[in-house]
Amino acid sequence: MDIRQICPTYAVSPQIAAEDVPAIAAAGFTTIICNRPDAEIPPSHHADVIETAATAAGLKFVIIPVTHQSLNQDMVQAQKEALASSDGPCLAYCASGTRSSIVWSLGQAGDMTTDDIIAATAAAGYDLAGMRPQLDALAGR
Repeated sequence: MDIRQICPTYAVSPQIAAEDVPAIAAAGFTTIICNRPDAEIPPSHHADVIETAATAAGLKFVIIPVTHQSLNQDMVQAQKEALASSDGPCLAYCASGTRSSIVWSLGQAGDMTTDDIIAATAAAGYDLAGMRPQLDALAGR
């Protein structure tokens, strides 16, 4: 597993497996957010398989499948609500962690400065500087 901390309550990861869930729980995460559509992965890694493992480990599991083409404000709001309703740190995953970083960033626009958002994701290895105009526009709404 390659867990990358974005902020104290949110981290991202590339695709996880059911076998990873006990280590995720042991690391202190209380919620797992799946941002990867099942159509991209084999059945062994589908959301329902990971959800079963998460539930068995006592973790909350939220499914918000995101693609770059279909990303919309409803998904951003759902991600933000999943974070707000968690009773501890969240781990979101997708193929590489990029989509999970993007959806978090869009949800933070207006709550954090654009510079802070870009710095947080860059520190985790995700260069979202190209999103500056979009983050600034969302912050100005």
